[in-house]
Amino acid sequence: MLKRVYHPYGPIYDANSKILFVGTIASVKSREHGYPYSSPYNRFWRVLEVIFNEKITDHKKFLLKHNIALWDSIHSCDIKASSDASIKNIKVNQIWEITKDSNIKVVFTNGKKAYEVYQKYIYPKTNIRAICLPSSSPAHAIKRLEDLVEDYKIILDYL
Repeated sequence: MLKRVYHPYGPIYDANSKILFVGTIASVKSREHGYPYSSPYNRFWRVLEVIFNEKITDHKKFLLKHNIALWDSIHSCDIKASSDASIKNIKVNQIWEITKDSNIKVVFTNGKKAYEVYQKYIYPKTNIRAICLPSSSPAHAIKRLEDLVEDYKIILDYL
């Protein structure tokens, strides 16, 4: 059954941010815990820990230290649990507002649905190109952690 969901938190960024990670909308676990990718099975933070060889204890401080911005493309939608495939009736976050106040030159999407939403609704207002990375979600855990790390290392070229 679809349920109307609203994004529970704002973007993480500052004027020094050079890249932006964009997901779709906070998962059930992320909404419960109040921070992005907080499901213990989502590999987003583990991938970044490996890439930067650094244990992440404060997510926001880590991102800002490395000039990384993070937000989701969707402000509200109808969704079944955390299933991107079920998303309907999208209202997007105004990502173009944060790109004006930062040095963001490239967007990396966490999965295909985030890429599709970004391209359709947000790119026309930012004109900042997006690169689609594989989803770090446990629903897409067919990739090994090592393979995700290799895919995500492209971010280093822009930092």
